[in-house]
Amino acid sequence: MAAMALPTLLALAQGPWQEESGVHGIIVLVTGLWLVWRRQDEILATRQEGNPLLTAAAFAVAIPLYVAGRAFEFISVEAAALLLAIVAVAHQYWGLKVTAMLWFPIVYLGFVVPIPGWFLDTITLPLKEFVSELVTGGLAAVGYPVGRMGVTLYIGSYQLLVEDACSGLNSLISLTAIGLFYVYLIRGSNPLYSLLLLAMVIPIAIAANIVRVAALVLITYHLGNAMAQGYLHNFAGMVTFVSALLFIFALDWALTPIRRSLESKAA
Repeated sequence: MAAMALPTLLALAQGPWQEESGVHGIIVLVTGLWLVWRRQDEILATRQEGNPLLTAAAFAVAIPLYVAGRAFEFISVEAAALLLAIVAVAHQYWGLKVTAMLWFPIVYLGFVVPIPGWFLDTITLPLKEFVSELVTGGLAAVGYPVGRMGVTLYIGSYQLLVEDACSGLNSLISLTAIGLFYVYLIRGSNPLYSLLLLAMVIPIAIAANIVRVAALVLITYHLGNAMAQGYLHNFAGMVTFVSALLFIFALDWALTPIRRSLESKAA
């Protein structure tokens, strides 16, 4: 398992985890392993030997996928195969009951697997067009000389391309992962409320990135392209993510009456 895990973790650290779309990877890995470790007493008390046939079946799928992903540099396939192999080993040593008990950490660790590029391209294009249209319409409504062609924005003498990082998908993935972790630890006892809170992640992520793009367009118009594409670009991304995360926490606090109502009905 170490021979499989170490090269994959190194490849993730040198590749996807250095990109904005995968910045949550190391956080998910550490917190996911912690979710397993915190239940070690329960695991030791419940464990029993797993079914060798199930373990062998899982390895029969995981090993060829891992080899193919490693050989052809498909990091998404490689990481997914590694996760399946780890689950197979856990099942063999701890049993099916413990594996089922750890369903959330397993699902949560799935966020370590990078999203394939073809899927990102398919999803981000409509999101980029949506963000571009709203930003253009909003700034034009307050008198700015702004227009767009597809995902390219024109303001004054400047031309800006709305990239994948500004579409909202990157923030959506990271916010969903951290939102899941937060809901599981704090609100996991109420499934309906947890689903409600997680459903709010999507509009919050998109709205935050609309503000981000609008801010960068305004910085470009008033301060120049060099200023907008310099450190302010990365800073805006960080501020956008932190603000969206804080808004989720604030929303959780504001929805306290609904949560208490659902809890009382469940009781």
